[in-house]
Amino acid sequence: MPSKMALIKFDKCSPKECQGGICNAALACPRKLIIQEVPGEVPMTNPALCRGCGDCARACPLKAIIVTTL
Repeated sequence: MPSKMALIKFDKCSPKECQGGICNAALACPRKLIIQEVPGEVPMTNPALCRGCGDCARACPLKAIIVTTL
């Protein structure tokens, strides 16, 4: 069975567009797999643990996250 995971489109991601520079997608991830070290920085994902629920993709106002099938 193919697995799903979230990927960040770095060319579209701009956390400064999110309130306080805090990435909406990182806040929405139920497993806290999107890490943003400081406000305004582009977050990183942990694709090895991602289940592809899509909560982060729905939360991103810039549509900078996609859920893809491996």
